[in-house]
Amino acid sequence: MLGSTLINHRQHVGLQQLSALAGITHSFLGPVKKYKSIQDDASGESTLVGSCFRVLENLELTCAVGQLVYETAGAHQRVYRTGTGCLLFLAGAWSRAALDCLQRGIPVAQIISAFSDGMEICLDVCRKSGVLTEGLGGERSKICTETPGSFGLNLQKKPIVESSRGLYHPKETRNGGSQRKLKLSRHFCQPEIDSREPHQLKLPDVAHIAERLSHGCTDAMNLVVEASRIQSQNNQDVGFDVSKVVTCVLPGLPEERACVLPGCVVLLSAEQAAVAHQLREQRLEVALIHGDLTHTYRHLGYKRPTGFKSVNDHVDSSKSSKEGEWMEKVVTLLLKLDVQLILSSGIVSGALVLRCCSHRILVVEKVKASVLKALADATGAVPVTYATQLNERCVGRGATVGLWRDLGGQDGKRLNPVHISTGGRCQLVSVILTSCVHAKLQALEDAFWACAYRVHHALRDGVLLPGAGATEMICVRRLRKQAEQQVTHPNGRGEEVQNPYTGDVLRLMADGFIDYVSTLVANTGRFPHFTARTVVIQQLEDCEETNVRRLFLAASSPVKSGDASEITIYDNLSVKQEAWRKALDVVFLVLQADAEIITGVDQIPEGAQEDWMLL
Repeated sequence: MLGSTLINHRQHVGLQQLSALAGITHSFLGPVKKYKSIQDDASGESTLVGSCFRVLENLELTCAVGQLVYETAGAHQRVYRTGTGCLLFLAGAWSRAALDCLQRGIPVAQIISAFSDGMEICLDVCRKSGVLTEGLGGERSKICTETPGSFGLNLQKKPIVESSRGLYHPKETRNGGSQRKLKLSRHFCQPEIDSREPHQLKLPDVAHIAERLSHGCTDAMNLVVEASRIQSQNNQDVGFDVSKVVTCVLPGLPEERACVLPGCVVLLSAEQAAVAHQLREQRLEVALIHGDLTHTYRHLGYKRPTGFKSVNDHVDSSKSSKEGEWMEKVVTLLLKLDVQLILSSGIVSGALVLRCCSHRILVVEKVKASVLKALADATGAVPVTYATQLNERCVGRGATVGLWRDLGGQDGKRLNPVHISTGGRCQLVSVILTSCVHAKLQALEDAFWACAYRVHHALRDGVLLPGAGATEMICVRRLRKQAEQQVTHPNGRGEEVQNPYTGDVLRLMADGFIDYVSTLVANTGRFPHFTARTVVIQQLEDCEETNVRRLFLAASSPVKSGDASEITIYDNLSVKQEAWRKALDVVFLVLQADAEIITGVDQIPEGAQEDWMLL
């Protein structure tokens, strides 16, 4: 409890800034994707973005709240690749709810406690509304329940992915009740990725799951399904392995030319492409370097301090001579081992690339670690840290290279996609993304990865949630029902003490979900923005909870479903849970920071009494 705290309404700028930043998410929600054009004032170049994170990435965020939002969205994007729009929208909606609570005179501690109770209600809805992926391949979908021994998952009041550590940690008391322990952190911990394999009882039908998770990105999801098909040809036990998928972006071709190829496709210079053309249809000796391929590279344990420069009037020729000696040693070793293909996870010295090209040795830099591992498994190569560590036992065999297509780039630059393959011995696949509009390529790549990770998380979780706003509307009904009951909490003496503000906070939290679903419905174009909320509320009040799924599927789907009794749109359980948690975490951090900044004011200026509120 903060006790009697003086709070100035005008100084709660943090929550207001959070709400304003969240406003950029509105046009990105729903299946009808809209793009925003962003221009760089310095270079004059422009790009089209189709996700909230890309917008934040291009904004000059100077305020503390802006940096917090950017870090939160970035942490979520790096792990899940989808759901950032939901996170930011709800953060904005619940920040407005927190402002409303402050204006009603609700103490900060009570706001946090009631919001946390509401989140527990919403997580319980997720636990009880889950649909097992087992049933999406043709059999009737099975609903997850908390009954002991139920098929699939027995969640037992615990979400599948425990993340955003520091928010919801009920602490058991002596009287058997629970006392909420709230820990707020400036930094957001990324959840640990569950290493378990996809559901073992029965391999789900990836095509059926992908269809229900496309969320309007049909073309991108079709590429995901094709990548899964190629992977399963090489290994029937693999449904979809996102770690063995790479993308290659090619401007100048129509979007209809996008395709999926087994192996790895990379863009190389004209000199490197010429070497690849000379080495076509040959089974090559392969060397893998885990790190940079330069004479100054040292692995992490031997890194020298950065930022130091030595000033000398004379030209230091020792550096060039050392680089020349190192290069000669590396090239001699490669020729001795008959290595013709080198892949490095880091950068490669430009001089070494040209030197290797003269000896018909193809060098590829900045290769993903997962690609190196896949090629190592397929060819038998052993990755090393330094090229000088190579020997006969480290060299792999059996890779092939070839020029996939010769394209003329802009400003005289030539784009040369080179195809690296191992003859179908690994699940590595490349997705070629194309567009005649260069500025659109980033958005197309983001859309593909969003679809790929939706399928990945669905297979990992083994359960999906009803989509099209249905889960959120079930949460609204539960929150409103709980608000009417006025939750009680045990005090230190074991007596039940009622929180008089819980009902108001839960209703405001439910309004945030209604705003979210209303925006989804409005963005489909079937209802104007000024009537979408009215339509949502009216339809919600006219139906029972069991019919909420069917109703909001029809209201928010851009196309008519062939069978209205079947839900054809789903969301990821772990992604949605984490987006909700992070959204509330951001609101709590900003709310508490604002309160701590304002706390401690000793005197109130004359004439400003009406701007203050006593909690």
